[in-house]
Amino acid sequence: MTLHIELIPILSIIAGILILIKPKILNYVVAIYLIAVGVIQLFGLTI
Repeated sequence: MTLHIELIPILSIIAGILILIKPKILNYVVAIYLIAVGVIQLFGLTI
């Protein structure tokens, strides 16, 4: 049995939890998420 975990859905879940816990950090969470997704897709990283 192999467990294959994608990074982008995990980042989305973490970002959503952080926004629910502290809504005031929404701008930072969204910015960090977008930068991370952009870097991952730009370099074609598969984690």
